Amino acid sequence: MADSSINLSAPTRTNLLALQNTTDLIGRTQKRLSTGLKVNSAIDDAIAFFQARSLTDRAGDLSVLKGSIDQSISSVETASDGIQAISDIVEQMKGIALSSKSDANVQNRSKAAIQFNDLRSQLDNLANDASYKGTNLIKGSPANLKVTFSEDGSSTLTISGVSSDSSGLALTAAANNWNVDGNIDTAINKLDSALSTLRSTASTMGSNASVLSLRLDFTKNLINSLEEGSAKLVNADLNSESANLLTLQTRQQLGTIGLSIAQQSEQSILRLF
Repeated sequence: MADSSINLSAPTRTNLLALQNTTDLIGRTQKRLSTGLKVNSAIDDAIAFFQARSLTDRAGDLSVLKGSIDQSISSVETASDGIQAISDIVEQMKGIALSSKSDANVQNRSKAAIQFNDLRSQLDNLANDASYKGTNLIKGSPANLKVTFSEDGSSTLTISGVSSDSSGLALTAAANNWNVDGNIDTAINKLDSALSTLRSTASTMGSNASVLSLRLDFTKNLINSLEEGSAKLVNADLNSESANLLTLQTRQQLGTIGLSIAQQSEQSILRLF
């Protein structure tokens, strides 16, 4: 039986292997250019691949927390806006009380007392309506808001709700239609105390909102750093890869020419026999 194997000379074999190697390198470079990645899988570089995945996974976890922090800021801002609106109502109530005290007319005082009580009811409605996604930090039975900053839950901030309705502020209805100055004086004292409490609550809410905003910015920057670090490990330098592709394609052309010359030399030698 005849031997069907093909014997290649050393020069031809060398040129052929070099050409195959260049073709493989071109394929790898083209893949990098198409995907934008120099590390597409653990096969390319196991260490870089898994380090990049770890950074990306952490960035993903922090992105979830970032959304929660952002929503918490909205909850606190809603409470702060509610406190400001309640303060405005209390100021109106105080104005009515002061105006009524300077008016000795019983009927006028009775009408003022009705206006006072109406505003007190609106205050309660406003406190109950100051809710964001089911969280109300200032109603009669306020909720507490716990915000988590770290993936493992070790870093948190708990914002305590403050009852800021008429009951929480100890604002009672106008007594005896304000027929006597003593009833009005009592109301004015309670209103002054309520305003002081509201200012303190507004300051606390503002401080909490500031902390949350700082943590939100920090988390955003941390996510960006993690994503950039991951990209440095696996992303390809497209300019460098483009230049490399041009070099490899030139090498491939030269290899093809070299292989052709080697084959022609062998054929010339064979013709001598």
